[in-house]
Amino acid sequence: MSFTLHPTLKKDCIELGRFELCRVLLMNDNQFPWLILVPERENISEIHQLSTDDQQQLMHESCYISEQLATLYQADKMNIAALGNIVPQLHIHHVVRYKTDKAWPAPIWGKFDALAYADQELETTLIKLQKQLGVQ
Repeated sequence: MSFTLHPTLKKDCIELGRFELCRVLLMNDNQFPWLILVPERENISEIHQLSTDDQQQLMHESCYISEQLATLYQADKMNIAALGNIVPQLHIHHVVRYKTDKAWPAPIWGKFDALAYADQELETTLIKLQKQLGVQ
């Protein structure tokens, strides 16, 4: 089965690894710990378009990511969303939020330009996340 990551996700993210169903991406924005799950299925824009088994696997992977991020970063709140208004390929955002972050309590989408990770910060973040999530 062929799978192509949407060009915008490819441009804005760094691939962290893979789970059974999803590709795991790190949003290249150091303002928020932010991972994105992308089910490796072609021509899917909505969760209900996935098979029942894939829906259940997506839920499992999403809950796992949320729990691991919340633990690793000691989140006040996890924001999870499948917007798809700009990028139609199904992808699920998992964003660590703090009551002290600059967007709190509002959503982060469209509020700020992304601030890319510096090289050393990116390397450290990738290693830490891959270890926590058990992906490569």
